[in-house]
Amino acid sequence: MTALEDSIAAGAADLGQELPAGAAGQLALLVSELARWNQRVNLTAIRNPDDMVSGHVLDSLAAAPFLRGTTVLDVGTGAGFPGLPLAIAMPARQFTLLDSNGKKIRFVQHMIGELGLKNVNTVQARAERYTLPMRFDTVIARAFAALPRILALAGHLVAETGVLLALKGKDPHAEIRELGAPGDSWDCTVTRLTVPGMEDHERHAVCLSRRGTVRA
Repeated sequence: MTALEDSIAAGAADLGQELPAGAAGQLALLVSELARWNQRVNLTAIRNPDDMVSGHVLDSLAAAPFLRGTTVLDVGTGAGFPGLPLAIAMPARQFTLLDSNGKKIRFVQHMIGELGLKNVNTVQARAERYTLPMRFDTVIARAFAALPRILALAGHLVAETGVLLALKGKDPHAEIRELGAPGDSWDCTVTRLTVPGMEDHERHAVCLSRRGTVRA
């Protein structure tokens, strides 16, 4: 394996995750292509591939234990995080990656082709304008917006027994208090995350589930 693959596999193991065969290579290719595209298209503020492993790939994989069901919507996916790493690590789930930024969606589409992913599709749209007959078991948002705005823009996309999963940095309890009346119909749990290579950064998973529903 390459150094990038070794770093990814070791980080996943530290998270308690065993990647499918070939996944470390796919994730390394994702990092390499992100670094290459980033030289001419501003996709991410992280420039160094080693930092991309921890700051993007492993930070995304840390969300895996909180996903529900089989359908996942990544709102504001940007360059494909956390959706692409999770789709690589969890091939039995179906992922929809949504963003309004055309250049970022084009990169995601490029990577879907390069990686041969059959469980990912993309949508270029704003979350508040995106509707489908079905809703999603998990709606996930990372580096997207404050919790009240996430709930306002994407709460309607969460299935009745699904979860709205927000990956946050600093302690999110102030944002939770700002949910106000709309938050009264949701149960909320907060889990502090430890991401390999990001031990000096606060990371939290915030899970919002509709009150009174039974987990799927």
